[in-house]
Amino acid sequence: MQRAQYLMNAKDYAINADDIFVLPEAVVKIKQLIDDEKASMYEIAEIINYDPAIMSQVLKISNSALYKFPNTITTVSKAIQVIGTRSVYDLVLAYGIANAFKSLETDVIDLERFWERGVSCGLLAKYFAEELGIKEPERLFVCGLLHNLGELVVVKLNPDIARTSSAINADIRPLELELANLGFSYAEITVELMKLWGLPVDIYQPIKRTHPSLEEALSREDQILQLSYVLSVNNVFNEHYAIHAQFNSQTYECLGLELEQVDNALDFTNLQLISAMALFSPSSFSMY
Repeated sequence: MQRAQYLMNAKDYAINADDIFVLPEAVVKIKQLIDDEKASMYEIAEIINYDPAIMSQVLKISNSALYKFPNTITTVSKAIQVIGTRSVYDLVLAYGIANAFKSLETDVIDLERFWERGVSCGLLAKYFAEELGIKEPERLFVCGLLHNLGELVVVKLNPDIARTSSAINADIRPLELELANLGFSYAEITVELMKLWGLPVDIYQPIKRTHPSLEEALSREDQILQLSYVLSVNNVFNEHYAIHAQFNSQTYECLGLELEQVDNALDFTNLQLISAMALFSPSSFSMY
């Protein structure tokens, strides 16, 4: 495949996007409070409560099938107590970033399928993290959900390239088109944008290593995201790819997993996908 002439690098795209897509103020304030070790749980809850949309989303997610708590959680303070401060921040971050892109209306790509792919990757990553006892599995959910955010940046800034890069088929996978048309992956734009936003390094570091053909995994979190990425592409674009395409046993055995557990993760993801899409796809935010 012939490569195009590259006019912008990943950082260029991120810098331009930073002027267009803005995080909600509450997300920024919560990050500042979390960084301040003296801040209390109640101060964080107060910030969330001042933003009705974020407050509603935190309570909705806390009471969703993602957690299956026996009792209804009715306050943000209780959600923080039960889920944990960092986990609540990760979920607020996921909502805030998705919300920043909700005004993007385009026929360049299938936006519903874009978010389906992100949610699928996030659910898979969270499932594997829980199976393996990884602390704060919500962090891996956020990594999976947002790993491909760079695609929306390109949709906004260079729609022709985005359109060409979405023309996948059984012989060409998404990453091949991204490299051919951009010279780098959408994940690299995501990482640069997250750096500009001042997001935690443990969110964007695994995203930097999403693609095993480009970056070697350096941690179990990296390995989880790499496995989840391949599975989510196969799962969402199942008209093109077999479910076990593009990965071998080493991909999951390095995590101590068996193929049956991988298939169980896919079954879980497909059962949860519709309800999770209702929580995290921007099309569901229109009421706010």
